[in-house]
Amino acid sequence: MKKFLLILLSTLSLMALELPQTIQTTVQSVSNNGQIATLTDKVPQGMSGIVIHNYGNHLSAITHTLITQGSQQAQIGNYTALDHNNLPTIKNSVQKGDRVILGNFYNNLLLIAPNEQVYSQITKNISKNWIHPDLYAMYLIIKEQKQLSWDNLKGFALDNQVGLVLIVTKNKLLIVDPISQVMLKEEPFSTPVSQTISPFYARFKQLSNNFLGADSPQDFPEYYQGVGAIK
Repeated sequence: MKKFLLILLSTLSLMALELPQTIQTTVQSVSNNGQIATLTDKVPQGMSGIVIHNYGNHLSAITHTLITQGSQQAQIGNYTALDHNNLPTIKNSVQKGDRVILGNFYNNLLLIAPNEQVYSQITKNISKNWIHPDLYAMYLIIKEQKQLSWDNLKGFALDNQVGLVLIVTKNKLLIVDPISQVMLKEEPFSTPVSQTISPFYARFKQLSNNFLGADSPQDFPEYYQGVGAIK
């Protein structure tokens, strides 16, 4: 009965969970040699987004990225998602009136969970576009990464247009923008966990410390130890 009540309470809290939402605003001014944008609206700290410049004649393009610093301030960065030798290089700077979309991929979520039960419990109660952790697991394999880190989460997010990463700890659900690497929110979350998968739940037949075979360079820590050591 106690186990059932814990699952029920966790499910109810998930149904009431409010995730960070996409925000649209504009650039009010630019300072610090083109590195800082002041926005027309106050925005939370740690949101990542894009700047869109209107060239006229119904032509516009993404020119830069932004990471909010709180209040109306945001750090300007280069936009490299479509970096290619055959594409024209955008040379204009961020300008007053440019459109800003913060959290432009916040509907695309990656969940790091200890097992299938917890993964299903969360994804079934939050209606979003879930990027399956199989893809992240394969990313770690290809990159020969031995543990979860902010850097490989950011790299994976950039490659797969992931806007938010949700991480289950023993008693919390952490909501992180992987591009800014800032925790935007944390929610109480407690559900009985009888077994964990290392380094996290994915659909590989054997996802464990030797899931790549005896010659694997990876040596993943136990789930809760691994998510607690992300840095």
